[in-house]
Amino acid sequence: MLTISSSLSPKLFLFISIFSVMAEAFSKSKNETIRHVVCFKFKESAKDSEIKRVEREFSALKNKIPGILSLEWGKNNSPENLNKDFTHCFIVSFKDEEARKIYLPHAEHLAFVSILKPILKDVFVIDFNP
Repeated sequence: MLTISSSLSPKLFLFISIFSVMAEAFSKSKNETIRHVVCFKFKESAKDSEIKRVEREFSALKNKIPGILSLEWGKNNSPENLNKDFTHCFIVSFKDEEARKIYLPHAEHLAFVSILKPILKDVFVIDFNP
């Protein structure tokens, strides 16, 4: 809480008061958006057509499950060779924690997983708030 000092001009006091309220509001606000990063390593036996189907079906989840703000994906093209044979990365942005809670057990997500599992060698997932 600010106290008025006799040495502060009214304009300076008003500025400090507004700045203090804004700083408190920003410090209390948090980004509820969740980024869900999923990377796949496919079995050597996976056919190109099966991988293309995974790409298509994962991408389609954005229009099938509420709370997904965006969905991006791509194939690894890093020259560093540090991908450990993971070739595909999908980034799903959820509105908030509740949207992620809906997504994980959602029938459309589970149907996608059933398409993916037979050709999946490994996966890793990292979620974070930007």
